[in-house]
Amino acid sequence: MYKIGDYVIYLKDVCKIFDIKEKYMNDTDYYILVPINDESLKLSVPITNEAIRNLLSLNEVNNILDNMQNIEILTDDDKLLENEYKKLIASGSYEDLIKVIKTTYLRNKKRLDNKRKISDKDKNYMEMAEKYIIPEFSVVLEMSINETEEYVINRLCEGMDHA
Repeated sequence: MYKIGDYVIYLKDVCKIFDIKEKYMNDTDYYILVPINDESLKLSVPITNEAIRNLLSLNEVNNILDNMQNIEILTDDDKLLENEYKKLIASGSYEDLIKVIKTTYLRNKKRLDNKRKISDKDKNYMEMAEKYIIPEFSVVLEMSINETEEYVINRLCEGMDHA
């Protein structure tokens, strides 16, 4: 059982356990969760709900970041790319989310290097992938959201310099 103040993942959001209500409804104990990206929201969730899970450990986050350079980018043409992005985001796996971030970042960097405007599609899918991964990494790494975004991109670039 978690304690008040613990961070958990509920569905795909990082939440802080705000309170624990014993025998709250139907003789069941409930967690009162507050998503870190919307502190005005309070969610009442039975403590037995299987959609609640632990955050990754620091070791797991570092392993994901260390392995970013081994994650292949998508090379599909633009017409097929959006469907691939959608599938990867829907899977919710960290590797798939990193693949989206890496692909969109590199595509946008190439466009900027060629003095072209970044792609709205790539920008939107990068933001979607980051929405699921950055808040969790932020809590685990004890950094702000902005620091975490910068850190992940720096690690991504670092891996490309050695490739």
